[in-house]
Amino acid sequence: MPEIITIDGPAGAGKSSVAKEIAKRYGYLHLDSGAVYRAIGVVCSERGVDLNDEKAVVECASDLSVELTDSGRVLVDGEDYSEKIRTLEAGKLASKVAKFREVREIVVRILRKVAKGRRVVIDGRDAGSYIFPEAELKIYLTASPEERAKRRYLELLRKGESASYEEVLREVLDRDESDKRREFAPLVVPEGAVVVDTTGKTFEEVMGIIEGLIKNK
Repeated sequence: MPEIITIDGPAGAGKSSVAKEIAKRYGYLHLDSGAVYRAIGVVCSERGVDLNDEKAVVECASDLSVELTDSGRVLVDGEDYSEKIRTLEAGKLASKVAKFREVREIVVRILRKVAKGRRVVIDGRDAGSYIFPEAELKIYLTASPEERAKRRYLELLRKGESASYEEVLREVLDRDESDKRREFAPLVVPEGAVVVDTTGKTFEEVMGIIEGLIKNK
């Protein structure tokens, strides 16, 4: 089996769910790159940092100790931020800090350090194109904006958050545009990646496709 599996794709495509299941079924360490950006965004917001001020955001991010545990928790300076970063607002904050090149480089260093000597599956928006371009298996997971917004909306409802479908769809479309237009490490289909469209497919149907790709490697 491949040592490194990358799963790229737009917001709400199901990347984290698939990556977590791969980790569970095959004993991989799951690296959630989006969680690191969310953590940085949330902490910057908590500390009153102007998210349009690149220097201030980079300084804040540089001072943080972000850990991804084997159990999937996200620790910032030893404090568990796992729940704080899973909100609609945290996603917006992540998008703002992720546009800065130095922030992305900080996150990449964190992820590569954690992955060293481990068998990992990582999901994100530049996992296969920039973070681990040498990965043996690269997957690009996608779905229609409407489908992705519906999934996000239902997830937020399950968590008890108040949000409208229209608001979530708007956030998904805005995030798509921001990710694709980003000057450094934009969202692209990585070279050599297998594109898997999850629109209209059940989770088990998607996992069936993914498992076939893993076994073929």
